[in-house]
Amino acid sequence: MHISVLLNEAIESLNLNEESIIVDATLGYGGHSSNILKRIKRGHLFAFDQDRDAITHSTNLLKQVGTNFTIIKSNFSNMTEKLHELGVDEVDGILFDLGVSSPQLDQKERGFSYHYDAKLDMRMDQSSDFSAYELINTYSKENLSKIFKEYGESKFANNIAKKIVEYRDKKQIETTLELVEIIKSAVPMKFRVNKHPARQIFQAIRIEVNHELEVLELALTQALSLIKPRGRVAVITFHSLEDRIVKRYFKEKTKVDDKVRGLPNIPSEYLPDFRLVYKNAITPSALELENNKRARSAKLRVIERIK
Repeated sequence: MHISVLLNEAIESLNLNEESIIVDATLGYGGHSSNILKRIKRGHLFAFDQDRDAITHSTNLLKQVGTNFTIIKSNFSNMTEKLHELGVDEVDGILFDLGVSSPQLDQKERGFSYHYDAKLDMRMDQSSDFSAYELINTYSKENLSKIFKEYGESKFANNIAKKIVEYRDKKQIETTLELVEIIKSAVPMKFRVNKHPARQIFQAIRIEVNHELEVLELALTQALSLIKPRGRVAVITFHSLEDRIVKRYFKEKTKVDDKVRGLPNIPSEYLPDFRLVYKNAITPSALELENNKRARSAKLRVIERIK
């Protein structure tokens, strides 16, 4: 079962009213979307996802709440283009939940989890031609090491990449648990005690397969250009790489011009177009962490257009 992380905090941060036009950039299994729809009886929800299983499930879920929604099968980096096609130029709020949905992790055939044996996959969009299988079996040792280091922040990136290349010289690497065993063989035993040695590597592979960091930067730019005055963009991240991108981007957009910073009365033309709704990221409560361990690394950041 999928449990939406920071559900109440995210919904409250969007400042919804009955007529709000809202985008859920990451529909997933519909937890956030269904709760948004309950509050915008005379508004409209536009929801993006690439995953056909998630879309099928969420369509049925949302129909139980209302009919004022449109689901768009596309990556959220195409947000502006797809909304413009529907005649939508501005919206009141946009939510991103960048986590992998629990059903994606729990469906072993999707190949996202290092706990189940399955064919290497990890595609958010099942129609894509490029999967974890192609990545692991075709990337050079240098490229593997680079993504493990940058996206997985692994100390053992070089050694893991070396072991993968040595192994695949004998045979192709087919499954998740086959890859897990190779990773374990490259990581000293004392570093396997507190956390699973494959966690960071699987994260890195998933990010690369789905171009997650590149599309995030594109989507944030589009989201801020679509938002109306007093509208908000809320982003839930699950690892430091995503959070760093969001934090840096929001900081840049809310910065006061250096020439006038510190003046008692700053002319409005020098003020930024956006403000941070919360100075620091919102994190899950102790109660939420008790009920959902997958929420432990979640952070919510929110920005509002003020002019």
